[in-house]
Amino acid sequence: MDFVPTLEQTPDPRRWIALAILLTGAFLPPLDFFIVNVALPSIREDFHASASTMQLIISGYATTYAVMLITGGRLGDLYGRRNVFLAGMMGFAAASALCGFAWSPLVLVVGRVLQGLAAAIMAPQALASINAIFPDGEKSKALSFYALTFGVASMAGLFLGGALIALNVLGLGWRAIFLINLPVIAVAAPFAMVILRETRSDHPSRLDLGGAALIAVALFALIAPLIEGREQGWPIWSLLMLAASLPLLLLFWKHEQKLEAAGRDPILAPRLLRAPGLKRGLLAALFFYAFAAFWLTFSVFQQAGLGRTPFEAGLAVLPAAVGFVLGPFASGHIFRVFGRYSTAAGMSLEAAGLFGTAALISLEASTLLPIALFFVGAGQGIALPNLVRTVVQRVDPTQSGLASGLVNSMLQIGGALATALIAGLFFSILGASTDATSIGHAYSISAIAIAICLLVAAWLSVIHPMNDDARRPSDTRLAGKTS
Repeated sequence: MDFVPTLEQTPDPRRWIALAILLTGAFLPPLDFFIVNVALPSIREDFHASASTMQLIISGYATTYAVMLITGGRLGDLYGRRNVFLAGMMGFAAASALCGFAWSPLVLVVGRVLQGLAAAIMAPQALASINAIFPDGEKSKALSFYALTFGVASMAGLFLGGALIALNVLGLGWRAIFLINLPVIAVAAPFAMVILRETRSDHPSRLDLGGAALIAVALFALIAPLIEGREQGWPIWSLLMLAASLPLLLLFWKHEQKLEAAGRDPILAPRLLRAPGLKRGLLAALFFYAFAAFWLTFSVFQQAGLGRTPFEAGLAVLPAAVGFVLGPFASGHIFRVFGRYSTAAGMSLEAAGLFGTAALISLEASTLLPIALFFVGAGQGIALPNLVRTVVQRVDPTQSGLASGLVNSMLQIGGALATALIAGLFFSILGASTDATSIGHAYSISAIAIAICLLVAAWLSVIHPMNDDARRPSDTRLAGKTS
């Protein structure tokens, strides 16, 4: 999402209608992350798929989205945000159709990877276009709607996924969660062609296709064997891929340094990481999104452990989604109370909620589970905007778009790694057991692991150096925008 806002003397008279269209493009990627979690047990039963396939359905999407996010933003700078937005939307529709009509687990995984690619092309154009078409006096309000979209997408995904499967629309079962994207895009795309005004950067960055390819291969070499290796008894190919991942990451870094030295535009500018505290902030983002593994493990516990339907499982997790929606509204107040510790406060609340779910499930005291889940969601809703703000403020304002894209990429990579490692831990503990007690025990251990990652993220978000006096006015203003 590296962009330079385009300032217009006369605001676009159709900008609020355009906002609704742009928010559709911002809504679909997180929706398809959350909606699939409720459907995973049904997909597994239909295809007789392995646990590793379930992990790949999530991590394939998240990894591709993470790797291509910054490149997607630069495509809009170069070729026009409306054009690229429409291309990403059409690609997302095609990939959703492939997922919906998938005839094998492999085809579904491929469809999810293509969905992640299309989402990375589509989503950055929404934020960049909002910055380009809204005057400064209205930008804060428009961005508030943009931020709210992610909370609404989480809630809609969890509820809609279960509802569509329960309704079994046209006998489609879980396939409806992907095919529902098609009528949405069929309505949104024509409006986008007519309503959206074309914008692009005055000084667009060049594409670093070599860097994008290298980081994609390196992450694939790291994540794929972590998922497939465990289930297949760690064959030699999995160990070789793991061993190759570090040299590939080093090769990527050398490539980025070489591009920067040549005065070109690397996908990850090494000079950006020299900003005080930025590396710690990005590490915090990496650990923070270990929470992505929660949706998979909790859904399996609800459906396979408690025997609930997908719709009932979606309803069970709604307290967390409600907390996620409401959390950002409290972000400004939290910042005024906790200051630089606001991010850590949100993460700690989230971790406490996860510890609570683990204890309640172990004690079979599920009556209080909705309260613990609400704390989980509220903590995430508080921590996420504060974390992004903290990281972005550490760079020069001219680099804020790149920093924003970078922190979002780290969040997605963290989610993919967590799905590989923590969900892998869940299935390892579970083994061949299918009883509710064993599944509940496996969930509790995985929830504790996620909570520990969140506490590490909270620690990282606090200890990195920070000039409070220099940052305070800007922080307070941004906190108000978030709330």
